[in-house]
Amino acid sequence: MKDQLALSSSQRQACLDKMANNQLDLLVIGGGVTGAGIALDAAARGLSVGLVEKQDFAAGTSSRSTKLVHGGLRYLKQGDVQLVREVGRERAILYRNAPHIVIPEKMILPIVKNGTYGKLATSVGLYVYDVLAGVERKERRIMLNKEKTVEAEPLLRRDILKGGGLYFEYRTDDARLTIEVMKTASSNGALCVNYTEATGFIYENGKVVGIHAKDLTTGAEYSLHAKKIVNAAGPWVDQLREKDHSLYGKRLHLTKGVHLVVPYNRLPLKQAVYFDVSDGRMLFAIPRNNSTYIGTTDTNYKGVLERPTVTREDMEYVLKAANEMFPFVKLTEQDVSSSWAGLRPLIHEDGKSPSELSRKDEIFYSKSGLITIAGGKLTGFRKMAERIVDVVVKQLTEEEGRAFGACRTDKIVLAGGKFDSAAKIPVFVKAQAERLRQWGITEEQIRVLVGKYGSNSEQIVSMCLELLTQNAQNVSPIEALLKAELRYAVEEEMVMTMSDFLIRRSGRLFFERDTLEPVYRMVGEELAHELQWSDERKEHEIKAFEEEYHLAKTFQ
Repeated sequence: MKDQLALSSSQRQACLDKMANNQLDLLVIGGGVTGAGIALDAAARGLSVGLVEKQDFAAGTSSRSTKLVHGGLRYLKQGDVQLVREVGRERAILYRNAPHIVIPEKMILPIVKNGTYGKLATSVGLYVYDVLAGVERKERRIMLNKEKTVEAEPLLRRDILKGGGLYFEYRTDDARLTIEVMKTASSNGALCVNYTEATGFIYENGKVVGIHAKDLTTGAEYSLHAKKIVNAAGPWVDQLREKDHSLYGKRLHLTKGVHLVVPYNRLPLKQAVYFDVSDGRMLFAIPRNNSTYIGTTDTNYKGVLERPTVTREDMEYVLKAANEMFPFVKLTEQDVSSSWAGLRPLIHEDGKSPSELSRKDEIFYSKSGLITIAGGKLTGFRKMAERIVDVVVKQLTEEEGRAFGACRTDKIVLAGGKFDSAAKIPVFVKAQAERLRQWGITEEQIRVLVGKYGSNSEQIVSMCLELLTQNAQNVSPIEALLKAELRYAVEEEMVMTMSDFLIRRSGRLFFERDTLEPVYRMVGEELAHELQWSDERKEHEIKAFEEEYHLAKTFQ
């Protein structure tokens, strides 16, 4: 199965056929970052692996987080030392293996009157945090007095400010991280497909041996067989456990987190801020290119899993909290350029509020043999995958006597991460920008592109140059760059819809929404050509994206 090198829209059908015609060692249900990590780990150890996702890759929790690869300072306050140590070390591994999408980000923790953390607790907590996470000396925390804190972040509220702690976290693009892991799994032989729903399980003698799967793009149905099946469906894991008649004992507790995006010039922070809210919670405000985003909330959720929404109450809560901490900016609803809501599939614990629930992952074993993993944090996905694949490998070794290697994903550079070091990325940006300089494309535009696709941006630039030199369609340089990016996403990242590209592959809906109105129909036209849509299908896809476009600024 090592011939499946590209996660390509054109090879999606071949992937499904190959899964249907072969018994796999492992079938993963769920195409978020956890499922992608499991597929990569297992394929790298030599297992034959398939993965199905009923939406697009990362369409659930893995594109709707706070987009931080962080150690979780508040988990230290909860006494969860092991979790902080593990995810802190994982952060360093991810930075090494995907430096284009795991970016060191200075963060200030303001110390305020009656705040969550006092001066001593902040100083000691951040020190212990740095030590547990193995932070390099140059990135260790610095404690600031009130004057230095205001100097570092002039927008902070001053009447309650006592000082601050300056430390490092790591910003990411969660959906891009997921797709880079998925692409790397695919290049290691895993067969991964989106828009394919596991509709039921296949049993022999009471043991699960496969799934009934439906291709939601064609309606075709398949029987996929595997020796081991892992349920990594995030918020949907309990639905699958119910189908397996194994939903007993612990179960999920879903909480919702929302984020608002405003133009950077309306909240021009010098660095990220992790700040107190008057009700005892804490929020992040994080600058990113030409935007700043603010979140996250933590409320119980009972609604539709596929599309959690930002309510008016959510929006007003986040704006009120931001205006209390940054009183000079006076943000209003009109300043919100986009938003998103996501679900956290946590493990229920009686008597605990959403914010108190553990972020630890847990593995559940069904009598049928179905293995389920739930909970966990974005930062810890690689270790979660390692634990699951260790279980699968142990079972296969006991049952078949086969030998497998140990986990090696800590050494595997992810797709797009082929740089000698993060310090070489600006050099790469300059080199790619130079190739397009005569066409008027700026270095900043290439920097943003490399921040999404990393070393693979070279392919996109080459496609763009090809379009510009041919220029049979008389496209502008900016249109050519967008078309090249879209073609790359179809050929290498299994884009099947406009939303796949405009939301999850490129992040445009969240962070560049104001640029979409002039171009989204062109994206629909290009995809219709690439994927051979009928006119009716094209209009359906355009309307579906328009709904997402309006939802990002609609609060009810």
